[in-house]
Amino acid sequence: MERSSPKAALFWPLLLVVIALDVTTKSLAVAYLVPEYVPRAIVGDWVQLTLAYNPGASFGIEVGPYSRVVFSGLALIALVILAQLYRATAPADRPRAAALALVSAGALGNMLDRVRSPRGVVDFIDLGIRDARFYTFNVADMAITTGAILLAWVLWQEDRNQSLAARPAAESRSVSA
Repeated sequence: MERSSPKAALFWPLLLVVIALDVTTKSLAVAYLVPEYVPRAIVGDWVQLTLAYNPGASFGIEVGPYSRVVFSGLALIALVILAQLYRATAPADRPRAAALALVSAGALGNMLDRVRSPRGVVDFIDLGIRDARFYTFNVADMAITTGAILLAWVLWQEDRNQSLAARPAAESRSVSA
């Protein structure tokens, strides 16, 4: 672990805080939101806490009785790719390190649930209006979504900057020809 770089100084603490927050909130949900699937209003019907278990992936996607194994395997593959992206990240690139930490922490948090319980991932945050509800989710899901959006933006910026840097070189070659 390269603790001296700015990316490491951000990545590792953020990863650990998000995992701790995810595990803690899920434990509280399991302890205090029973019975399951009974909504508890926090902000009217807009924000509710509802204990639910998801044996599949995001949005309730399942692949039958092997969902836990399949999605745990996919999470491991994603974590290997994220580790490679982290290693390729410049030491001073804090936004990219933050994005990778968020996605990694979310993947690890949900994978821990799949390994610990045959019921699957613990979800408890329930947003919507009356009967129009979004899928119930958790802190790990929020971290994955936020991190993925930030990572997409960072990679888009990198690509844009490379394109802009390449443009003057291409223009000078065409002028000299």
